[in-house]
This record gives sequence, C-alpha cells and structure tokens, in this order.
Amino acid sequence: MTVRAPADQVLAFVAHHLSIGAAHVWVHFDDPEDPAFERLERIPDVTAIRCDARWWGPTRPERHQNRQSRNILRLYRQAPLPWIAHLDVDEFITGDVARVLATDADMIRIRPWEALHDPALPDDIFTARHFRAAAASARRLAFGRHADLFPSGMVSHPQGKAIFRTGRGLEPRIHGAFRDGQRVEGIGFTETLALLHFHAEDPARWADRLHFRLTRGAYAGNAALRDHLLALDEDGILAFHAETHMPPPDRMAELARLGLLRQADLTLRRKIENLCERPTS
Repeated sequence: MTVRAPADQVLAFVAHHLSIGAAHVWVHFDDPEDPAFERLERIPDVTAIRCDARWWGPTRPERHQNRQSRNILRLYRQAPLPWIAHLDVDEFITGDVARVLATDADMIRIRPWEALHDPALPDDIFTARHFRAAAASARRLAFGRHADLFPSGMVSHPQGKAIFRTGRGLEPRIHGAFRDGQRVEGIGFTETLALLHFHAEDPARWADRLHFRLTRGAYAGNAALRDHLLALDEDGILAFHAETHMPPPDRMAELARLGLLRQADLTLRRKIENLCERPTS
C-alpha cells in the first residue's frame, strides 16, 4: 500500500493481512518523515519504504492515485511473489485466499463490502460488524431518500480491488490492470473472497475527509452527491451519514435476505498485540 494515515491504522492493516497468510507487506509511506516508519521497519515480513525525493526521482506524481499506481507497477515488475495485491489502509481482505489463488488466471477481483456504522461497538481502530455490498438494484433500501445520489449502489468504489499474477506483463492500476493497452478481465467476483472497506464507518473521520473526497477523491466524479453535500451544514452532514450508514433494523434484515449484508469481526487490536509479540528483525 501507499499510505498516509495514523500509525494504529497502518499497524492494523499489516497485522490483519499477515494474520491471514500474506507472505510480505510493502508499506510505501507517502510522507517520508512519517514516525510510523521506524515501527514498521522492525516487523518481520514487512518492507517500509520512505517515498522521498530519491524514491520518486525527478518528478513526484501530483495526484495520490498516480503515486499509488507507480508504486504497484514498480513492485509488480520486480515480481518478488507470484501474486501481489494493492490495497488502501482501510481495505481488508477476508476469505479463503489460498483456495482462490490456486488458479492460472492473470488477475482475481475482490468484491467490495462497505462497513456500516454501529455506535454500540467497542473501538477496534476500524470498527464495524456489518458490511453492505453494492445495492444498485436496491438503492432505496440501502440509502432511503438519498438513493438517487448513489447510482452504483455504493458510497465508495463498486469495482473492488484485485490480486495480480506476476510475470504476465500486466500494468496494474488501482482497480484493475491493462496489458498492451487492453483492459484485463481476470476472474470476476467470488463469494470466497471479500474486501471489507472501512470507507465511512466512522462519522467523524468521514466528515474530516469529506472535503478532499469531494474535490479530489472518491466523490469528485459524482456531481449530484458533491452538490448535495456541499449544501449541508455540519449537522446536516452528520445526519446524512446516519441515514446512509445506519439503516434501521427492518432494512438491515431485508438487505441480509437479499444477500447484500455480511458480518465480520476483525479483532484488529488483538491482531496488533499478536504482531507486536513477534520477534523483531
């Protein structure tokens, strides 16, 4: 990953993916002076990288998406492992990864599930127990009166992320890959794998990042959503979050019946404790 986030979030990401069998995690620090660097570089099976002027060379890409793409492409060309995934710090793979990777495909897509907000849960860094899939055919059920603002059926990206087979001449991107200028299809979504995306499960954290997402991030291309949110005051923004990320019990039950809701408890704090107990290199 290419990351600019609090240290506990970075540790949670690393601890979780090592716990499910990742052979190695590469953490590219978008801020080369990030104090979390020293903590990460001592953990076995982790490579911490300062993305400083020496790393980028003459030109540092201005957009964070381009920096992410350059980093995954560089790593893919080195091919240190047969399979490599590029994720964000708030994205967590779950499922039988080994079973899915027992294939000769070039690329495997991971279906995204967005975390919902539950104020009753104890803090776990990224805190959620229910996750909603893309509900394009059930938008009114998922988002109530705001359904028309989410044509894809998700607040964030419905494309998910991918795991890339190295040595196949791919050009990995954030949500997929190209080869010789043609988009690679790969294996589509499977119920065996899930990408749990903590895009907006925390209302305060979501509101804090809202301006960036509206101008340069996930919502910049959704004019209706952008205009609606820009017209709201602080209370209106939090009310909007509650309406879209805290469905009432009857709607939750119907989402589950339709196969659009799943449950998971990642126990991230416990995984970090286990990670910190490992011998350091």
